[in-house]
Order: sequence, then C-alpha cells, then structure tokens
Amino acid sequence: MADLTAVEARVLSAVDEQWAVDRLCTMIAVPSVGGSAAESEVQHLLGDWLDELGCTVDRWPIDLVEAASAPGAPGQEVVRSEAWGVVGTVDGAEDGAPALVFAGHTDVVPPGDRDLWAGDPFVPRISGGAVHGRGACDMKAGVVSLLAAVHALRTAGVRLARPLALHGVVGEEDGGLGAWATLRRGHTGELCVIPEPTARAVVTAHGGALTFRLEVSGHAAHAAMRDRGVSAVELFAHVHGELLAFEAERQRDADPRFGEARFPHGISIGRVQAGDWASSVPDRLVAEGRYGVRVGEPLETARAALEARLAELCAAHPWLAAHPVRLTWTGGAFASGELPAGSPLLPAVMSAVVDAGGAEPAERAIAAGTDLRLYAAAGIPTLHYGPGDLHLAHGPLESVPVADLVTAARAFALLAVRTCGVLR
Repeated sequence: MADLTAVEARVLSAVDEQWAVDRLCTMIAVPSVGGSAAESEVQHLLGDWLDELGCTVDRWPIDLVEAASAPGAPGQEVVRSEAWGVVGTVDGAEDGAPALVFAGHTDVVPPGDRDLWAGDPFVPRISGGAVHGRGACDMKAGVVSLLAAVHALRTAGVRLARPLALHGVVGEEDGGLGAWATLRRGHTGELCVIPEPTARAVVTAHGGALTFRLEVSGHAAHAAMRDRGVSAVELFAHVHGELLAFEAERQRDADPRFGEARFPHGISIGRVQAGDWASSVPDRLVAEGRYGVRVGEPLETARAALEARLAELCAAHPWLAAHPVRLTWTGGAFASGELPAGSPLLPAVMSAVVDAGGAEPAERAIAAGTDLRLYAAAGIPTLHYGPGDLHLAHGPLESVPVADLVTAARAFALLAVRTCGVLR
C-alpha cells in the first residue's frame, strides 16, 4: 500500500459500512424490473439520496418517442410508459466538465421462478457476510458503493477541485436507454468508471450482443402419419446444430482478456415456440436468442456473418433450400466496447483498489454487453470495477459480499480525490 496523504486517509476512514448496507437493502426492496413503475421509483429514490448528499441534481423524463426513432438509439426489449434519468454532480471549485464520472444502472431483470430463491427476491437478506436479493450485485451494490464514496467525501469535509458526476441510468439490461439518454442530454466527463460486478478484477473490454428471431417453416400433417409432414421442430434441431458449429468457430482467437471463458462470443437460444396442436406435425417454429459480437467487430459485420452462415446452411438442405429460415434482428443492440490502450484510468483504478485495502486486480474482459460501449463511443475512456461476481447475476443465488461493497466504496473515494483533486 502506498503512503496515503492526510486527506486520503481521512476519506478512507469516513467510509461507513452500515450506511452503505442500509441503502443497499433499501434499494433492493424496490423491485425495479425493466419496464415496471418501480424502475422510475428507484430513480427518484436515487435522486433523493443525491440531494441529501449535497449534489446538484438533474432529473428528467426520458423522451421515449425520440428514443424509439433517433439514429443511434440502442433499442429496447421491454415496453415502458415512462423512464427517468438522474445525474448528481459534486461541484468542484473549478467549472467545466467532470474530471470523473461514475455511472450505474438501477434496473434489474425479473426474478424468474421465485420457488428457487431462499426467500422473497425483493426482501433483502444479510447472511454469511453478504447481502442477498435481486439486483444485489447487478448492480445496486455498485450504485451504492458510488454513493458511499460521495458520502465519505462529505463526511471527511473534502472539497474537490474539479467536479465529480454520478449517472444513475435505467434500461441497461435491455439495451442502454438510460446511458444513451444521459449522454444525449449533454452529461459527459473526462473518465468514467461503471461498477458492474467484476469479481475483484478490472474489466477493460466487453463483447457485444445482438438479439435475433428465427422463423422455421415446415409442412403440417396428422401426427399418425408424420412422414407426410415436415416438422419445423426437427428442422430447427438441424439448424441449431449448425449454429453451434458456427459458434465454435467464432470463439477462436478470442481476446486473451477473456481468460478461460468458454463462450466469449456465444450464441444462445433463449425461447422456442412451435406448433399449435399436439397431434399435428408442427409447421412453424419461432426461436429467439442472443448472438455474441467479438471485441472490435462492427455490428454490421457480425450481422452479416450470421446471415451468410444461415443462408449457407439453408442452401445445403433439401427442404430449407426452398423454404429458408427467416432471420430478423430484434430488441437491443449491444456493440462491443473497450478502454483505449495506454489509458491512465487503468493504473489509477488498480492503485486505488490496492491502496483501499483490496488485492491487486487482474485485467479482464467479459462477454456481456454493457453501457461501457456507449460511454466509450462518446469519447470517454471507461472501464468496469465493482462489487460482486457477474456469475451470480440474473440467478436465484444473487448476492454481494459486504466486504466487496466496502472495498469498492473506499477505492472510488480515493479515485475521486486523486482524479478530481482537492483544495488544500
């Protein structure tokens, strides 16, 4: 650990574990599933907390009509009647753009089968040194760690030389609506950290993802004479096998930052519907899935690759040659993103983590699409570091260690002091 200045030591000692845990539990209790009324409720809660911390707060209703048609809008996979953006700025002694942006999403995915949870997913539990509940690590703990860092700055009586901004966004889970709207409103900065759960690593790149729909056409017949028909289910089994072979090819020469990840650019079928009568050969099947985009691969190139492979496999099949599978692109479109090589943000975050008492982070990439690519596309060098482990996200075992929450808050407080500077 490096020698800390008196201000840095004072800020670290001001990080309040119980303050952070209490707010994390309060935030988890708001069931802010994308598209629900609670998605806006949690944004207003965040805005209130930023007010209490003495931030200059901007809250605004996102123009959903504009978001549905504007060039470059990321798309949405859920229906919303409203959505809100929230930005809190810790004013600095100097004017100008924030020297540092912290950005975090407050929306969560649905809990799924509630019987698989140890308790109500929206009633936070503290057990085994961790906070459990939907959104605990993805990524309400990250948002709270940012708040706890600002709280520590205020408690320590630190006045920053340059502004620090905290962006609270929605719609990350289905495309990035909130981050897109926040940047479009003019909220930018010089550097950005997004505290997605990184399992104590620093994530400097992520793959992209596209959602798609396949429509497979067969020929209906009575099930007692199924040889008179052509089953769309059996056709899809063939198509799926070919897609898995295509998936394997796309994993070759993956970015080494993905480490031992088996499918950094995977293809996953998440939903299948076929037929309308048990005793009929199904003549139609619809499958929806997620298609991984390689780091640095333009979305147009990724789309063209899948389209070409699908056309190739159809042309080689006696039925599909005359009745090709229909492919459409649906929902959100996540481009890949990465921190520019040589950016000073990486060593700054690594040093802050170590000096805050954490282990030296490894540098990693993740397969999940995130808001990083939107900030990076806006010219803001961005990386991920945050409490929790992405492997627990979206599942019934979602939790975050309290120790990770505190370490992240301490690291972010140090990073803010070192990046924004302080008045002597």
